[in-house]
Amino acid sequence: MKRREFITLLGGAAAWPLAAHAQQGDRVRRIGVLMPYDENDPADEGRSGLAAFREELGKVGWTDGRNIEIHARWGAADIESMRRFAKELVGLQPDLILTSSTPAAGVMLQQTRTIPIIFVLVADPVGSGYVASLPHPGSNVTGFTPIVGTLGGKWVQLLKEATPRTVRAALIFARENVNDQFFGVIEAEAEALGVKALRTPYRDVAELQSAIEAFASEPNGALIMVPPPPSPANGELINRLAVMYRLPTMYSSKFYVANGGMMSFGAPMVDSYRIAATYLDRILRGAKISELPVQFPTTLELVLNLKTAKAIGLTIPQKFLARADDLIE
Repeated sequence: MKRREFITLLGGAAAWPLAAHAQQGDRVRRIGVLMPYDENDPADEGRSGLAAFREELGKVGWTDGRNIEIHARWGAADIESMRRFAKELVGLQPDLILTSSTPAAGVMLQQTRTIPIIFVLVADPVGSGYVASLPHPGSNVTGFTPIVGTLGGKWVQLLKEATPRTVRAALIFARENVNDQFFGVIEAEAEALGVKALRTPYRDVAELQSAIEAFASEPNGALIMVPPPPSPANGELINRLAVMYRLPTMYSSKFYVANGGMMSFGAPMVDSYRIAATYLDRILRGAKISELPVQFPTTLELVLNLKTAKAIGLTIPQKFLARADDLIE
């Protein structure tokens, strides 16, 4: 039941091939890692991402405890903790830093503009001011963005196919942190499919809950989370309210579907960490980070939570189920 969709990488760039390498020399390289997740949360994708990163590093000749030292810090979605850990990691004078998420990359860049930084899961690196352009980052940072603007239209299409009754969609996003490139694409596709798209911003938990409850007062609605994705805590609230009010949900990340959302379509998170390891390898061997382009995902996956669909009273069409890459039961 696997299906993979491939999209062209920016400027024809592709994941760099893994090849045999010469000996790295005797110096042990120090790698800092700033994760926005809770290390002790078994549901978090951060641990699997870091494990994939380590595994891929081993394939290209870098082993933690032998020729590299990996120093990881876990921010648990707390911006002040991430700021403190960013400063701590820079104080270690690492050769390179890996960071995940838009907020974590932001606080790391506040601490250093000289140490090479590779990011993953940053939705809009140009709009956030992290890089000058995707083909030519031009500074000490590059990485991998899981989001392509055209995905917005696909979210509406898939939601309508899975839940034909949907005629209203709330576009859920944080007021102070949204990638607004998606609105035009989502709204155009929604109009073409007879779905009324309503921009639904929130500032805090109370406003988020109030907005969803107000939207749910009319029938045949659904929720689309506009990237960057909500915090894990807000995602949990959204999923709980969605089941309560029988609202289908669409995310860009499988993480939220594994934790009770109904559906997601986007890049597998671990792929970004694996490719990040190949960039780390190139930089440690002399490549200029400013010349390594920001890359888009090569693979997209459709994930469905059948338990959640049942809880909100939906029967997903069989043809649609057959298209899914992963069914959570």
